[in-house]
Amino acid sequence: MTFADDTELFAAMRSKLFTAVVGDILDTMGLLHQFLPPNIRALRDDMVMIGRAMPVLEADFFAVSDGGGHSAISTKPFGLVFEALDSLKQHEVYVATGSSPRYALWGELMSTRALHLKAAGAVVDGYCRDSGGILALNFPTFSYGSYAQDQGPRGKVVDYHVSIEIGGIRIRPGDILFGDRDGVLVIPREAEKEAIALAFEKATTENKVRLAIEGGMSTVAAYEKFGVM
Repeated sequence: MTFADDTELFAAMRSKLFTAVVGDILDTMGLLHQFLPPNIRALRDDMVMIGRAMPVLEADFFAVSDGGGHSAISTKPFGLVFEALDSLKQHEVYVATGSSPRYALWGELMSTRALHLKAAGAVVDGYCRDSGGILALNFPTFSYGSYAQDQGPRGKVVDYHVSIEIGGIRIRPGDILFGDRDGVLVIPREAEKEAIALAFEKATTENKVRLAIEGGMSTVAAYEKFGVM
């Protein structure tokens, strides 16, 4: 299958694929550790997110502004969070890690700005807040859950559009992030064409297996015939 651009690709993935089937394919390709930790979940079960990673690096700080250090970021409220947010492009996912889970890394106003920029969603290795507002916006958000404590006096963004790791899983700028109710999957850019093509094939085969089992075929026979379960 060929696609003109990411708009076509992501629309096709949204209509035909789900994280489990793509994850299975990545396993067969030897990419065995591509799901983010299971505590990072959709804010609402029907949220689906597909886009390219725009990674953000967070760090704990202990004051809104502190002039006693050697970094300019120490004196800058929120660090580079506004620059990181404003850098989002269409189909990109704001994905942040690096801090302790003592405060929220994403909220309603950030979602409002991201929607305006046509971003695809947010994934944070921590909490979100203003969950009612995010749900009203229907902005795909994946996190530990909702927790209202503010980042302001507790953390800052120290860099963005850099490689990060969440739960030991590498996320680089431009990798595809695919999230649904079953988790968030990282599809490395160099593997995406093969993985996605094989996932479409597997999804079609799984539909055949389902119909066969509904028709009375045993699981043993179905697996022998289709090689998928």
